[in-house]
Amino acid sequence: MSDDDHHFESKADAGASKTFPQQAGTIRKNAYIVIKQRPCKVVEVSTSKTGKHGHAKCHFVGIDIFTGKKLEDIVPSSHNCDVPEVIRTDYQLIDISEDGFVSLLTDSGDTKDDLRLPSDDVLLSQIKSGFGEGKDLVVSVMSAMGEEQICALKDVGPKP
Repeated sequence: MSDDDHHFESKADAGASKTFPQQAGTIRKNAYIVIKQRPCKVVEVSTSKTGKHGHAKCHFVGIDIFTGKKLEDIVPSSHNCDVPEVIRTDYQLIDISEDGFVSLLTDSGDTKDDLRLPSDDVLLSQIKSGFGEGKDLVVSVMSAMGEEQICALKDVGPKP
């Protein structure tokens, strides 16, 4: 071995996983679950009784948190389901570019320029009109499983 320093270029998080396992029977309404490789918010849970052979089954109905599509899954209640790590972060809106990207200010003072405007028409019009009026806006960004999207808007007031 030489005495040279070794440098590793890693783009991975520090051991943070995108999902974690949770027993299907313990997942309730308004929790998050992965259905068909998509992060979903559970809107309905029903449990069937055990049959002659086998396990009780949990029927989950979820809404994809990014696309709004309805997804369903049936899992034995004793088996594990993947639960996404969902993080909400607030950023101050600095600018909206002409190509549909937003420029956001992080808590550390850096800018975040890799997010598109939301596809939700109501939220989109609120952001554009509020920004056009010169209001001080704070957007909530939801991130899960490597995806990020603006999901809410707060009006802090007029810019000083």
